[in-house]
Amino acid sequence: MDNEHLSASAFTRQSVVFDDTYASNTIIQYKRARVRNHIDQFLPHNSQILELNAGTGEDAIYFAQEGHQVHATDISSGMLDKLRAKVKNQKLENNISIEQCSFTQLAGLKRKVPYNLIFSNFAGLNCTENLEDVLRSFKPLLADNGLVTLVILPPFCMWEFLLLFKGKFKTAFRRLNSKTGADAHLEGINFKCWYYSPSFIVHTLKDDYELLGVEGLCSIVPPSYLEGFAEKYPKLFTKLKAFEDRHKAQWPWKNIGDYYIITLRKK
Repeated sequence: MDNEHLSASAFTRQSVVFDDTYASNTIIQYKRARVRNHIDQFLPHNSQILELNAGTGEDAIYFAQEGHQVHATDISSGMLDKLRAKVKNQKLENNISIEQCSFTQLAGLKRKVPYNLIFSNFAGLNCTENLEDVLRSFKPLLADNGLVTLVILPPFCMWEFLLLFKGKFKTAFRRLNSKTGADAHLEGINFKCWYYSPSFIVHTLKDDYELLGVEGLCSIVPPSYLEGFAEKYPKLFTKLKAFEDRHKAQWPWKNIGDYYIITLRKK
């Protein structure tokens, strides 16, 4: 089984517990709000959105409730089952369409309309070593002045590197395997992840897109896998959020987070 289908199987297994596990995580809610606020500053009203790696649909539902039309795609059948149930429960069938499709196979996408935004959250695109090909497949799907917003794991994360001082050498250095892929493990399944810098995205798309913005995400606020941090240190968490919100688009903070958010506009 290739890496793409291994990761799909892992996330299908996780879909059973995904929402219960992460819905109450304060830092994940902070991250979602940051990503949505970033997009909202650029996205026109009543937009057509193509979401890649839609998962259980938390972002698709948010944008649908904001009045946008969302075509939610994912390769994981389990994640899409959860999404379908949510769409039906919230009566959003007129605002959200669903298609099982890999981001590596967008040429075969069934719903091809001029999209105002292609969006992928929380590092789904890090599961391919061929991100360059994926990025170049966006152009024919986008409307004039269409947007691309991606949330990607970079090759260096300050918080992970600091784990070196706790003796967690494998975690501290795992992103340095960005060329060969780093081992990932989820729900009993092993697959690989690759790490990409903002400059890689910009360079790949420079002929057809202009850069609108890059923000570090969890560069100062700790990553969400430090469970309970926000609840254990609420005052410190508030201060870290304020600092990150002020400096999110500045060097070096925009490059050393757990993730970065990048938006480009089609020329």
